[in-house]
Amino acid sequence: MSAYDVAIIGGGVVGTAIGRELSRYKLHICLFEKEAELAFGVSKSNSGIIHPGTQHHPDLLKAKLCVQGNVLTRNLARELFIDFKEVGELIVAFNKEEVGRLLAIKRDGHALKIPGLKIVDKAWLRKHEPNLSNKAIAALHAPTAGIISPYRWVYDLAENAAKNGVEIYTETRVEGILPKGRSFEVATSKWIFTSHYVINAAGLYADEISRLAGSDSFRIIPRKGEEFLLDKKEEHLTKHLLFPLPSGISKGILVTRTSDGNPMIGPTAEDIEDKEDLSTTKEGLKRALEGARKLVPSINENDIIAYFSGLRPVAGEDFIIRHEDKVPGFINVAGIQSPGLTAAPAIALMTAGILKDNGLKLKKKKSFYRHRKKEIHLFAVPLSTTKRFIKKDAGYGDIVCRCEMVSSEEVREAISRGAKTMDGLKFRTRAQAGRCHGSFCTTRLLKILAEKTEVPLTGVTKRGAGSEIVKEDRSSG
Repeated sequence: MSAYDVAIIGGGVVGTAIGRELSRYKLHICLFEKEAELAFGVSKSNSGIIHPGTQHHPDLLKAKLCVQGNVLTRNLARELFIDFKEVGELIVAFNKEEVGRLLAIKRDGHALKIPGLKIVDKAWLRKHEPNLSNKAIAALHAPTAGIISPYRWVYDLAENAAKNGVEIYTETRVEGILPKGRSFEVATSKWIFTSHYVINAAGLYADEISRLAGSDSFRIIPRKGEEFLLDKKEEHLTKHLLFPLPSGISKGILVTRTSDGNPMIGPTAEDIEDKEDLSTTKEGLKRALEGARKLVPSINENDIIAYFSGLRPVAGEDFIIRHEDKVPGFINVAGIQSPGLTAAPAIALMTAGILKDNGLKLKKKKSFYRHRKKEIHLFAVPLSTTKRFIKKDAGYGDIVCRCEMVSSEEVREAISRGAKTMDGLKFRTRAQAGRCHGSFCTTRLLKILAEKTEVPLTGVTKRGAGSEIVKEDRSSG
Protein backbone atom coordinates (compact mmCIF):
# COMPACT_ATOMS: atom_id res chain seq x y z
CA MET A 1 0.00 0.00 0.00
CA SER A 2 1.52 3.33 -1.13
CA ALA A 3 1.02 6.49 0.94
CA TYR A 4 0.73 10.01 -0.49
CA ASP A 5 0.15 13.53 0.73
CA VAL A 6 -2.21 14.32 -2.18
CA ALA A 7 -4.02 12.06 -4.64
CA ILE A 8 -5.51 13.65 -7.76
CA ILE A 9 -8.27 11.82 -9.60
CA GLY A 10 -8.50 12.75 -13.28
CA GLY A 11 -5.86 13.20 -15.97
CA GLY A 12 -7.36 16.01 -18.01
CA VAL A 13 -6.21 19.62 -18.18
CA VAL A 14 -7.49 20.45 -14.69
CA GLY A 15 -5.95 17.43 -12.95
CA THR A 16 -2.59 17.85 -14.68
CA ALA A 17 -2.54 21.62 -14.02
CA ILE A 18 -3.15 20.92 -10.33
CA GLY A 19 -0.42 18.29 -10.35
CA ARG A 20 2.05 20.67 -11.96
CA GLU A 21 1.22 23.47 -9.50
CA LEU A 22 1.52 21.23 -6.43
CA SER A 23 4.80 19.77 -7.74
CA ARG A 24 6.45 23.04 -6.65
CA TYR A 25 6.18 21.85 -3.06
CA LYS A 26 7.72 19.13 -0.91
CA LEU A 27 4.82 16.74 -1.31
CA HIS A 28 4.33 13.11 -2.30
CA ILE A 29 1.69 13.35 -5.06
CA CYS A 30 -0.03 10.86 -7.33
CA LEU A 31 -2.51 11.24 -10.18
CA PHE A 32 -4.96 8.54 -11.31
CA GLU A 33 -6.45 8.34 -14.80
CA LYS A 34 -8.81 5.54 -15.81
CA GLU A 35 -8.06 5.78 -19.55
CA ALA A 36 -5.01 4.37 -21.34
CA GLU A 37 -3.54 7.86 -21.68
CA LEU A 38 -4.06 11.33 -20.30
CA ALA A 39 -6.38 13.78 -22.11
CA PHE A 40 -8.65 10.97 -23.37
CA GLY A 41 -11.70 12.34 -21.55
CA VAL A 42 -13.27 15.81 -21.70
CA SER A 43 -9.97 17.48 -22.64
CA LYS A 44 -9.50 15.60 -25.92
CA SER A 45 -12.58 17.15 -27.53
CA ASN A 46 -11.87 20.69 -26.45
CA SER A 47 -11.84 23.41 -29.10
CA GLY A 48 -8.52 24.72 -27.78
CA ILE A 49 -9.64 28.31 -27.20
CA ILE A 50 -7.97 30.39 -24.51
CA HIS A 51 -10.85 32.71 -23.73
CA PRO A 52 -10.40 36.33 -22.67
CA GLY A 53 -13.20 36.12 -20.07
CA THR A 54 -16.11 37.69 -21.93
CA GLN A 55 -19.62 36.19 -22.01
CA HIS A 56 -19.78 35.30 -18.31
CA HIS A 57 -21.34 37.41 -15.58
CA PRO A 58 -18.52 39.01 -13.55
CA ASP A 59 -19.92 37.60 -10.28
CA LEU A 60 -19.33 34.02 -11.42
CA LEU A 61 -16.24 32.17 -10.21
CA LYS A 62 -15.64 30.82 -13.74
CA ALA A 63 -15.42 34.38 -15.12
CA LYS A 64 -12.79 35.46 -12.59
CA LEU A 65 -10.75 32.29 -13.01
CA CYS A 66 -10.94 32.59 -16.80
CA VAL A 67 -9.43 36.09 -16.78
CA GLN A 68 -6.70 34.98 -14.37
CA GLY A 69 -6.15 31.78 -16.33
CA ASN A 70 -5.69 33.70 -19.58
CA VAL A 71 -2.66 35.47 -18.07
CA LEU A 72 -1.30 32.34 -16.37
CA THR A 73 -1.59 30.27 -19.55
CA ARG A 74 0.67 32.72 -21.37
CA ASN A 75 3.28 32.45 -18.62
CA LEU A 76 3.10 28.66 -18.54
CA ALA A 77 3.25 28.47 -22.32
CA ARG A 78 6.58 30.30 -22.24
CA GLU A 79 7.93 28.07 -19.48
CA LEU A 80 6.84 24.81 -21.11
CA PHE A 81 7.43 25.85 -24.75
CA ILE A 82 3.79 25.52 -25.73
CA ASP A 83 2.66 26.92 -29.08
CA PHE A 84 0.16 29.51 -27.83
CA LYS A 85 -1.14 31.94 -30.46
CA GLU A 86 -2.96 35.14 -29.57
CA VAL A 87 -5.48 35.67 -32.37
CA GLY A 88 -8.29 37.64 -30.73
CA GLU A 89 -12.02 37.04 -30.84
CA LEU A 90 -15.01 38.85 -32.32
CA ILE A 91 -18.53 38.56 -30.89
CA VAL A 92 -20.64 39.55 -33.89
CA ALA A 93 -23.86 41.58 -33.96
CA PHE A 94 -26.30 41.68 -36.87
CA ASN A 95 -28.78 44.34 -35.68
CA LYS A 96 -29.11 47.27 -33.27
CA GLU A 97 -30.60 45.14 -30.49
CA GLU A 98 -27.58 42.83 -30.65
CA VAL A 99 -25.24 45.83 -30.54
CA GLY A 100 -26.91 46.74 -27.25
CA ARG A 101 -26.08 43.27 -25.95
CA LEU A 102 -22.46 43.74 -27.05
CA LEU A 103 -22.28 46.89 -24.96
CA ALA A 104 -23.55 44.97 -21.93
CA ILE A 105 -20.92 42.24 -22.48
CA LYS A 106 -18.27 44.95 -22.80
CA ARG A 107 -19.36 46.49 -19.47
CA ASP A 108 -19.10 43.08 -17.78
CA GLY A 109 -15.67 42.64 -19.36
CA HIS A 110 -14.50 45.97 -17.97
CA ALA A 111 -15.73 44.89 -14.51
CA LEU A 112 -13.47 41.84 -14.87
CA LYS A 113 -10.60 44.06 -16.11
CA ILE A 114 -10.30 42.29 -19.45
CA PRO A 115 -7.83 44.39 -21.45
CA GLY A 116 -8.32 45.87 -24.90
CA LEU A 117 -12.07 45.43 -25.36
CA LYS A 118 -13.59 47.63 -28.06
CA ILE A 119 -16.63 47.76 -30.31
CA VAL A 120 -15.65 47.70 -33.99
CA ASP A 121 -17.88 48.81 -36.85
CA LYS A 122 -18.78 47.40 -40.24
CA ALA A 123 -15.88 49.10 -42.02
CA TRP A 124 -13.38 47.57 -39.55
CA LEU A 125 -14.93 44.14 -40.06
CA ARG A 126 -14.76 44.41 -43.87
CA LYS A 127 -11.06 45.24 -43.62
CA HIS A 128 -10.02 42.68 -41.01
CA GLU A 129 -12.47 39.81 -41.68
CA PRO A 130 -13.32 39.88 -45.40
CA ASN A 131 -15.09 36.49 -45.31
CA LEU A 132 -17.45 37.56 -42.53
CA SER A 133 -21.10 37.94 -43.54
CA ASN A 134 -21.86 41.39 -44.99
CA LYS A 135 -24.96 41.40 -42.75
CA ALA A 136 -22.73 41.87 -39.68
CA ILE A 137 -22.84 45.50 -38.52
CA ALA A 138 -20.54 45.46 -35.46
CA ALA A 139 -18.56 43.21 -33.13
CA LEU A 140 -16.92 43.23 -29.74
CA HIS A 141 -13.20 42.71 -30.26
CA ALA A 142 -11.31 40.95 -27.44
CA PRO A 143 -7.64 40.82 -28.49
CA THR A 144 -6.41 38.56 -25.66
CA ALA A 145 -8.24 35.45 -26.94
CA GLY A 146 -5.90 32.74 -28.16
CA ILE A 147 -5.59 29.16 -29.34
CA ILE A 148 -3.58 26.21 -28.05
CA SER A 149 -3.47 22.45 -28.63
CA PRO A 150 -5.61 21.07 -25.77
CA TYR A 151 -4.03 17.63 -25.79
CA ARG A 152 -0.43 18.78 -26.02
CA TRP A 153 -1.23 21.26 -23.25
CA VAL A 154 -2.24 18.33 -21.02
CA TYR A 155 0.77 16.22 -21.98
CA ASP A 156 3.21 19.05 -21.38
CA LEU A 157 1.76 19.93 -17.98
CA ALA A 158 1.87 16.25 -17.01
CA GLU A 159 5.41 15.75 -18.28
CA ASN A 160 6.65 18.69 -16.25
CA ALA A 161 4.71 17.56 -13.18
CA ALA A 162 6.29 14.10 -13.48
CA LYS A 163 9.74 15.69 -13.84
CA ASN A 164 9.04 17.35 -10.50
CA GLY A 165 8.03 14.12 -8.79
CA VAL A 166 4.32 13.58 -9.44
CA GLU A 167 3.59 9.86 -9.94
CA ILE A 168 1.09 9.34 -12.75
CA TYR A 169 -0.92 6.13 -13.10
CA THR A 170 -2.96 5.56 -16.26
CA GLU A 171 -5.43 2.70 -16.77
CA THR A 172 -6.11 3.05 -13.07
CA ARG A 173 -9.80 3.41 -12.24
CA VAL A 174 -10.75 4.62 -8.76
CA GLU A 175 -13.29 2.16 -7.35
CA GLY A 176 -13.53 3.12 -3.70
CA ILE A 177 -12.62 5.99 -1.35
CA LEU A 178 -12.76 5.25 2.36
CA PRO A 179 -12.04 7.98 4.92
CA LYS A 180 -9.81 6.56 7.66
CA GLY A 181 -8.99 8.99 10.43
CA ARG A 182 -7.03 11.87 8.88
CA SER A 183 -6.44 10.15 5.56
CA PHE A 184 -8.20 8.17 2.83
CA GLU A 185 -7.85 4.65 1.57
CA VAL A 186 -8.22 4.81 -2.21
CA ALA A 187 -9.00 1.51 -3.91
CA THR A 188 -8.20 1.38 -7.62
CA SER A 189 -8.39 -1.24 -10.33
CA LYS A 190 -4.68 -1.94 -9.73
CA TRP A 191 -3.74 -1.27 -6.10
CA ILE A 192 -4.86 0.31 -2.86
CA PHE A 193 -3.33 3.68 -1.97
CA THR A 194 -3.56 5.96 1.02
CA SER A 195 -3.53 9.73 0.87
CA HIS A 196 -4.04 12.53 3.37
CA TYR A 197 -5.93 14.62 0.80
CA VAL A 198 -7.93 13.66 -2.30
CA ILE A 199 -8.69 16.06 -5.16
CA ASN A 200 -11.59 15.07 -7.39
CA ALA A 201 -10.97 16.38 -10.93
CA ALA A 202 -12.72 13.48 -12.65
CA GLY A 203 -14.65 15.49 -15.24
CA LEU A 204 -17.82 13.71 -16.35
CA TYR A 205 -17.48 11.25 -13.47
CA ALA A 206 -16.80 13.77 -10.71
CA ASP A 207 -20.25 13.25 -9.19
CA GLU A 208 -19.67 9.49 -8.97
CA ILE A 209 -16.22 9.95 -7.40
CA SER A 210 -17.69 12.42 -4.91
CA ARG A 211 -20.35 9.91 -3.92
CA LEU A 212 -17.66 7.26 -3.39
CA ALA A 213 -16.08 9.59 -0.82
CA GLY A 214 -19.41 10.22 0.93
CA SER A 215 -20.42 13.58 -0.55
CA ASP A 216 -23.54 13.48 -2.72
CA SER A 217 -23.98 17.22 -3.27
CA PHE A 218 -24.17 17.62 -7.06
CA ARG A 219 -24.92 15.82 -10.30
CA ILE A 220 -23.01 16.00 -13.58
CA ILE A 221 -25.14 16.33 -16.73
CA PRO A 222 -23.23 15.69 -19.96
CA ARG A 223 -23.68 18.44 -22.53
CA LYS A 224 -22.83 17.11 -25.96
CA GLY A 225 -21.16 19.37 -28.48
CA GLU A 226 -20.62 18.24 -32.07
CA GLU A 227 -17.72 19.92 -33.89
CA PHE A 228 -16.47 19.73 -37.46
CA LEU A 229 -12.90 20.21 -38.62
CA LEU A 230 -12.15 21.79 -41.99
CA ASP A 231 -9.27 21.10 -44.35
CA LYS A 232 -6.06 22.97 -43.64
CA LYS A 233 -6.25 24.55 -47.10
CA GLU A 234 -8.89 26.83 -45.52
CA GLU A 235 -6.39 27.99 -42.88
CA HIS A 236 -6.94 31.67 -43.74
CA LEU A 237 -10.73 31.51 -43.75
CA THR A 238 -10.78 33.81 -40.70
CA LYS A 239 -8.19 35.84 -38.84
CA HIS A 240 -10.03 35.89 -35.50
CA LEU A 241 -12.21 33.50 -33.51
CA LEU A 242 -15.78 34.32 -34.54
CA PHE A 243 -18.62 34.09 -32.03
CA PRO A 244 -22.33 34.85 -32.29
CA LEU A 245 -24.01 36.37 -29.26
CA PRO A 246 -24.21 33.68 -26.56
CA SER A 247 -27.36 31.70 -25.86
CA GLY A 248 -28.62 30.68 -22.44
CA ILE A 249 -26.57 27.46 -22.33
CA SER A 250 -23.63 28.00 -24.66
CA LYS A 251 -21.48 30.44 -26.60
CA GLY A 252 -23.25 29.31 -29.77
CA ILE A 253 -21.93 27.93 -33.06
CA LEU A 254 -18.45 29.34 -33.61
CA VAL A 255 -16.07 29.61 -36.52
CA THR A 256 -12.64 29.20 -34.97
CA ARG A 257 -9.06 28.37 -35.78
CA THR A 258 -7.08 25.54 -34.24
CA SER A 259 -3.45 25.82 -33.20
CA ASP A 260 -2.53 23.40 -36.00
CA GLY A 261 -4.10 25.51 -38.76
CA ASN A 262 -7.44 23.84 -39.46
CA PRO A 263 -10.59 25.94 -39.12
CA MET A 264 -13.36 24.39 -37.02
CA ILE A 265 -17.11 24.98 -36.74
CA GLY A 266 -19.33 24.20 -33.76
CA PRO A 267 -20.02 23.14 -31.12
CA THR A 268 -23.67 22.31 -30.85
CA ALA A 269 -25.08 22.05 -27.32
CA GLU A 270 -27.44 19.29 -26.17
CA ASP A 271 -27.90 17.98 -22.63
CA ILE A 272 -27.95 14.18 -22.63
CA GLU A 273 -27.84 11.32 -20.11
CA ASP A 274 -25.18 8.96 -21.50
CA LYS A 275 -21.65 9.91 -20.41
CA GLU A 276 -20.19 7.72 -23.17
CA ASP A 277 -22.25 9.05 -26.10
CA LEU A 278 -19.73 10.60 -28.51
CA SER A 279 -21.79 10.03 -31.65
CA THR A 280 -22.19 12.63 -34.37
CA THR A 281 -25.46 13.20 -36.22
CA LYS A 282 -26.84 14.64 -39.44
CA GLU A 283 -28.89 17.02 -37.32
CA GLY A 284 -25.76 18.21 -35.52
CA LEU A 285 -24.00 18.83 -38.83
CA LYS A 286 -27.00 20.75 -40.12
CA ARG A 287 -27.14 22.98 -37.01
CA ALA A 288 -23.39 23.59 -37.11
CA LEU A 289 -23.41 24.51 -40.81
CA GLU A 290 -26.40 26.84 -40.40
CA GLY A 291 -24.79 28.62 -37.47
CA ALA A 292 -21.36 28.82 -39.07
CA ARG A 293 -22.71 30.10 -42.40
CA LYS A 294 -24.53 32.89 -40.60
CA LEU A 295 -21.05 34.13 -39.70
CA VAL A 296 -19.11 32.99 -42.79
CA PRO A 297 -21.46 32.21 -45.70
CA SER A 298 -18.71 30.72 -47.89
CA ILE A 299 -18.12 27.68 -45.65
CA ASN A 300 -18.36 24.54 -47.79
CA GLU A 301 -19.49 21.21 -46.37
CA ASN A 302 -17.07 19.45 -48.72
CA ASP A 303 -14.15 21.01 -46.86
CA ILE A 304 -15.04 19.13 -43.65
CA ILE A 305 -12.46 16.40 -43.01
CA ALA A 306 -13.42 15.22 -39.52
CA TYR A 307 -16.51 15.00 -37.32
CA PHE A 308 -16.28 14.55 -33.55
CA SER A 309 -18.25 15.10 -30.36
CA GLY A 310 -17.21 16.16 -26.91
CA LEU A 311 -19.08 16.07 -23.63
CA ARG A 312 -18.93 18.98 -21.19
CA PRO A 313 -19.47 18.17 -17.48
CA VAL A 314 -22.26 20.52 -16.42
CA ALA A 315 -23.11 20.83 -12.72
CA GLY A 316 -25.02 24.11 -12.76
CA GLU A 317 -24.14 27.58 -13.94
CA ASP A 318 -20.75 27.81 -12.23
CA PHE A 319 -17.69 25.75 -11.36
CA ILE A 320 -17.67 23.73 -8.12
CA ILE A 321 -14.30 24.15 -6.37
CA ARG A 322 -14.49 23.54 -2.65
CA HIS A 323 -13.38 21.54 0.36
CA GLU A 324 -16.16 19.22 1.47
CA ASP A 325 -16.41 19.85 5.20
CA LYS A 326 -18.44 16.69 5.75
CA VAL A 327 -15.51 14.72 4.29
CA PRO A 328 -12.42 16.47 5.70
CA GLY A 329 -9.50 16.41 3.27
CA PHE A 330 -11.67 15.86 0.17
CA ILE A 331 -11.74 18.65 -2.44
CA ASN A 332 -14.19 18.71 -5.31
CA VAL A 333 -13.11 20.39 -8.55
CA ALA A 334 -16.18 19.67 -10.63
CA GLY A 335 -18.50 21.04 -13.27
CA ILE A 336 -15.49 22.43 -15.13
CA GLN A 337 -16.99 23.10 -18.53
CA SER A 338 -16.07 26.06 -20.75
CA PRO A 339 -13.92 28.07 -20.05
CA GLY A 340 -12.21 25.26 -18.11
CA LEU A 341 -9.22 24.94 -20.45
CA THR A 342 -8.42 28.63 -19.96
CA ALA A 343 -9.14 28.61 -16.25
CA ALA A 344 -7.14 25.44 -15.46
CA PRO A 345 -3.95 27.17 -14.18
CA ALA A 346 -6.06 29.49 -12.02
CA ILE A 347 -8.10 26.54 -10.75
CA ALA A 348 -4.81 24.88 -9.79
CA LEU A 349 -3.75 27.93 -7.76
CA MET A 350 -7.13 28.09 -6.05
CA THR A 351 -6.98 24.38 -5.21
CA ALA A 352 -3.52 24.78 -3.68
CA GLY A 353 -4.93 27.57 -1.55
CA ILE A 354 -7.83 25.39 -0.38
CA LEU A 355 -5.37 22.64 0.60
CA LYS A 356 -3.30 25.14 2.58
CA ASP A 357 -6.40 26.54 4.30
CA ASN A 358 -7.30 23.00 5.34
CA GLY A 359 -4.04 22.03 6.95
CA LEU A 360 -1.63 20.99 4.19
CA LYS A 361 1.81 22.52 4.64
CA LEU A 362 3.13 23.90 1.36
CA LYS A 363 6.91 24.14 1.58
CA LYS A 364 8.56 25.08 -1.69
CA LYS A 365 11.29 22.86 -3.10
CA LYS A 366 14.75 24.28 -3.53
CA SER A 367 14.90 22.76 -7.00
CA PHE A 368 11.78 23.07 -9.12
CA TYR A 369 12.14 22.29 -12.82
CA ARG A 370 10.19 25.12 -14.40
CA HIS A 371 10.99 24.31 -18.02
CA ARG A 372 10.83 21.27 -20.26
CA LYS A 373 12.56 20.18 -23.44
CA LYS A 374 10.78 21.60 -26.46
CA GLU A 375 9.35 19.12 -28.95
CA ILE A 376 10.13 19.32 -32.64
CA HIS A 377 7.15 19.51 -35.00
CA LEU A 378 8.09 19.78 -38.66
CA PHE A 379 4.63 21.15 -39.50
CA ALA A 380 5.46 24.20 -37.38
CA VAL A 381 8.93 25.07 -38.72
CA PRO A 382 10.21 26.40 -42.09
CA LEU A 383 11.89 24.09 -44.59
CA SER A 384 15.32 25.59 -43.85
CA THR A 385 14.99 24.52 -40.20
CA THR A 386 13.79 21.06 -41.25
CA LYS A 387 16.94 20.64 -43.36
CA ARG A 388 19.09 21.37 -40.28
CA PHE A 389 17.21 18.74 -38.28
CA ILE A 390 17.73 16.17 -41.05
CA LYS A 391 21.47 16.82 -41.07
CA LYS A 392 21.60 16.02 -37.35
CA ASP A 393 19.22 13.02 -37.53
CA ALA A 394 18.09 11.37 -40.78
CA GLY A 395 14.91 10.24 -39.01
CA TYR A 396 13.50 13.74 -39.54
CA GLY A 397 13.72 13.14 -43.29
CA ASP A 398 11.69 9.91 -43.07
CA ILE A 399 8.16 11.29 -43.46
CA VAL A 400 5.56 8.92 -42.03
CA CYS A 401 2.48 11.16 -42.33
CA ARG A 402 2.43 13.17 -45.54
CA CYS A 403 -0.79 15.08 -44.78
CA GLU A 404 0.65 16.63 -41.63
CA MET A 405 4.39 16.37 -42.38
CA VAL A 406 5.28 14.09 -39.44
CA SER A 407 8.59 12.23 -39.43
CA SER A 408 9.45 8.86 -37.93
CA GLU A 409 11.77 10.59 -35.44
CA GLU A 410 8.88 12.72 -34.15
CA VAL A 411 6.81 9.57 -33.71
CA ARG A 412 9.58 7.84 -31.75
CA GLU A 413 10.06 10.94 -29.60
CA ALA A 414 6.32 11.02 -28.82
CA ILE A 415 6.47 7.38 -27.71
CA SER A 416 9.45 8.09 -25.48
CA ARG A 417 7.40 10.91 -23.90
CA GLY A 418 4.52 8.57 -23.09
CA ALA A 419 2.40 7.81 -26.16
CA LYS A 420 1.33 4.17 -26.15
CA THR A 421 -1.77 4.17 -28.37
CA MET A 422 -2.55 5.32 -31.89
CA ASP A 423 -4.72 8.16 -30.57
CA GLY A 424 -1.93 9.15 -28.23
CA LEU A 425 0.38 9.46 -31.24
CA LYS A 426 -2.20 11.48 -33.15
CA PHE A 427 -2.77 13.93 -30.32
CA ARG A 428 0.95 14.46 -29.79
CA THR A 429 2.18 14.57 -33.39
CA ARG A 430 -0.93 15.02 -35.64
CA ALA A 431 -0.04 11.87 -37.58
CA GLN A 432 -3.41 10.45 -38.86
CA ALA A 433 -5.10 13.85 -38.42
CA GLY A 434 -5.08 14.92 -42.07
CA ARG A 435 -7.62 14.46 -44.83
CA CYS A 436 -6.65 10.82 -45.48
CA HIS A 437 -7.19 9.90 -41.79
CA GLY A 438 -4.16 7.64 -41.65
CA SER A 439 -4.67 5.73 -44.92
CA PHE A 440 -1.03 6.34 -45.78
CA CYS A 441 0.65 6.30 -42.34
CA THR A 442 -1.25 3.81 -40.17
CA THR A 443 0.85 0.73 -40.99
CA ARG A 444 4.12 2.58 -40.36
CA LEU A 445 2.81 3.99 -37.10
CA LEU A 446 1.69 0.53 -35.97
CA LYS A 447 5.13 -0.91 -36.65
CA ILE A 448 7.01 1.90 -34.90
CA LEU A 449 4.68 1.79 -31.89
CA ALA A 450 4.95 -2.00 -31.58
CA GLU A 451 8.74 -1.86 -31.88
CA LYS A 452 9.24 1.00 -29.40
CA THR A 453 6.80 -0.33 -26.78
CA GLU A 454 7.86 -3.95 -27.30
CA VAL A 455 4.34 -5.26 -27.81
CA PRO A 456 3.11 -7.38 -30.74
CA LEU A 457 1.14 -5.70 -33.52
CA THR A 458 -1.97 -7.38 -32.19
CA GLY A 459 -1.38 -5.58 -28.87
CA VAL A 460 -1.39 -2.07 -30.36
CA THR A 461 -4.65 -0.23 -29.68
CA LYS A 462 -6.43 2.87 -30.88
CA ARG A 463 -7.20 4.17 -27.39
CA GLY A 464 -6.75 1.31 -24.92
CA ALA A 465 -7.90 -2.21 -24.20
CA GLY A 466 -10.74 -3.31 -26.45
CA SER A 467 -9.71 -1.09 -29.38
CA GLU A 468 -7.03 -3.35 -30.87
CA ILE A 469 -6.42 -2.56 -34.54
CA VAL A 470 -4.78 -5.76 -35.84
CA LYS A 471 -6.71 -8.92 -34.99
CA GLU A 472 -4.99 -12.27 -34.70
CA ASP A 473 -6.23 -14.86 -37.19
CA ARG A 474 -6.95 -18.06 -35.27
CA SER A 475 -9.05 -19.75 -37.94
CA SER A 476 -6.18 -21.97 -39.14
CA GLY A 477 -5.76 -23.47 -35.71
